[in-house]
Order: sequence, then C-alpha cells, then structure tokens
Amino acid sequence: MPLKEQLKNILEKRKKRDLTRSLVVAPPSSVDFSSNDFLGLSRNKILHEKFLNTLITFPHPPLGSTGSRLLDGNSSYAESLDTYLAEFHNAESALVFTSGFDANVGFFSCVPQPGDAVIIDEFVHASVHDGVRNSRASLVTSFKHNDIENLKVVLENVLMKFGAKSNIFVAVEGLYSMDGDIPPLKEIVEVLKSFNAYLYVDEAHSNGVYGYQGRGIVCELGLERHVFARLHTFGKALASNGAAILGPKILRSYLINYARPLIFSTFLSYSNLISIRCSYEVMSSKIGDQLRQNLMKLINIFRSNLKLPHDNLLPSTSAIQGIIVPGNANAVRLSRILQKAGYNVKPIRSPTVPVGKERVRICIHADNTEKEILGLISVIEDYFKENMRIGNDQISRL
Repeated sequence: MPLKEQLKNILEKRKKRDLTRSLVVAPPSSVDFSSNDFLGLSRNKILHEKFLNTLITFPHPPLGSTGSRLLDGNSSYAESLDTYLAEFHNAESALVFTSGFDANVGFFSCVPQPGDAVIIDEFVHASVHDGVRNSRASLVTSFKHNDIENLKVVLENVLMKFGAKSNIFVAVEGLYSMDGDIPPLKEIVEVLKSFNAYLYVDEAHSNGVYGYQGRGIVCELGLERHVFARLHTFGKALASNGAAILGPKILRSYLINYARPLIFSTFLSYSNLISIRCSYEVMSSKIGDQLRQNLMKLINIFRSNLKLPHDNLLPSTSAIQGIIVPGNANAVRLSRILQKAGYNVKPIRSPTVPVGKERVRICIHADNTEKEILGLISVIEDYFKENMRIGNDQISRL
C-alpha cells in the first residue's frame, strides 16, 4: 500500500475513536480559560513595556542565537541568566534549555546510568516518558499517582532487585498539568531518605505561581537541599519560552557534555532570553504578588460557586480545574458548548487521561474577572442539568 494511503488509514482509525487532533485558533473575542498563562503576563501591559524598553536599549544583539549553546549560541547574557536563575531558586546552578520538553528528555536520556532505576509517577509529563525511553537505566517503572505507600513498595522491589549500589531516580511534578494537584513532596522526601534515591521535580506548572515571589513548590516547602534536580519552564506563568534545569554544579557540567537536545539544538535568541529575565523581574515584584493573590481569589470563587456532583469535579485547589465527563465524545461536546458560549476551553481525551476520566480542562488566570468565572460556571451547570433531565426522561420511558 502506498505511504499516503497508509497514513490516511491510520488517521481514519484515529478519527473513529474521537482522537483526531488539529491546529485551532481561538476567536479573539473568546475568554481564555485554556492557556497556561496563569498570571496573565502574556497580556500584561507592564511586562510588555518592560520587555520592549529593555530590547531597545540592548546593544544590538543578533536576531537569532546563530547556533547551539556549545557552538556560537551561548553568550555572556545567557551565562548571567543561568546564574540569576540559580540564585533566585536557591540552587547551586542552572542551565537554560530551549524548552521544558528538551530539558526533560535531555536529563532522563543521559543522567541515569546502566544498572540504575528510574521510578516515575504514572501521571508525569509525556516528555519524561520520552526521556526514559531513551535512557540507559536498567529499569524504568512507575508508581500510582501521589501514592506514598505504593512508592515505598516499588522502591523496596527495586532495592531487592538491584541492591544498594544502584542509583534510583524518582520523578514527580510540582503541579500536575491534567489533575491540577500537588504531590506530597515532604512525605516523598522522607521516604527517599531510606534509599539511595534522587528526586527530580518538574515545576513547569508551579513556577511563578507558588512560593515566595513565585519561586515554586520546592522553595515554598524549603526542600531545595533534598531535591537533586528541578525543571523550571518559562512558557506558562512567565509568558515566555524555554526552561532551565536546576541542580548541583556537576550536573550542569554533565548535561553540557551529554544532553543531546542541548548539544544539537539551536539555542534561544537574545530576545527570548531578555523576555525570560523581564518576566522574572515582573513576576517576583509586588505586581506578581498581587497577581498571585488575585489568582487564588478567583480559584476560590470558581470552587465555591460551581455546584456539580462530587465525581464530576476534580479535587484541585490550583489554577488547573477538571470537569469530568466520561467518554471522549462527551468531553468534546461540553467543550464545544462552552466554546460556542464564548469561553476558550479544551477537551482532554483518553489516552491522554485514563479511560473514564475524560474531561474539560479549565485554567483560571489572574486577569480573568469574577463575571467571567460566574458566566463559565452557568454554562457548565446548564450542561449537567440538561443531561440529568435527558437521563430522567429516558428512565421514565422504561
């Protein structure tokens, strides 16, 4: 069969399972409840002005980085940004990558050695999964989401199989992107003390939102010295792009030598690096404090006013909220109803989330209004009331 026909058939099968993806552009008039722009900085006028003013005064940098960090893409500005990020997040060192995906793949594909084991929370990001697929570790396994007792069992099994000489890496997220929940990091740290284990925390969704001046969950809990490596991304709450891995200085040197996404990818441009620094300065200022306070206020308004059956609302206290509507078709249907009402939301279908846990993912932002929150709630509640009425009518006909 010709290749084009093969690709067409594969896509047709995907379509029949309600799993077809496409590139979409949200109407400019729609209210954003979809993006990861938690602090609303992408639309923040103060950040816009700061970035443009800084860019103008910068001494004529090239438009692009012109190469990877190991060739000509590095600069004194990039090095100073690494230093700034390390100091801000209370880490020994930092190394900026082009994206969080590249950083995760780079770390997990090269740091675990033959004879080592990697244990991941079952809900960690796809980039971690891709990284461990390329890992040289002798074992890659998972534990049940946020389940401390199951983590203990998995650790004991690994120790029994490999002995105390092997390194064990445990990967979790600071804030999970689909469920919006925070892991029990203090308990995880305590458990790992009994094993030769190294904790990796992906703070992609918690960076900028939690901790003093937005330093993240690890800093908020004072666990900097108990976490081997952290990933902080800049494309969500910080309205920029790129990411950095924080950790020991020896880890930075090792990644520079062995992390292929860093070695073989063209680095971020000067304008990207400047936007990261500007975002950090706004995010860590009093303006950032006000945005975080308003975000938490709006999350509380959403949670306290939305009246749904317990099983249909995920127990999240973060900006990421999930409305469970089992079945891919149902998730798509609710998302389209909300989109038609002027709210930009997206369906999350299995297998991205477990079967039966399909949902509409809602992201609340610091620049949303109470009126927008209540309007969104009204449409969601109307959907469930209508479904309940249809269900009751069907039962009455039996």
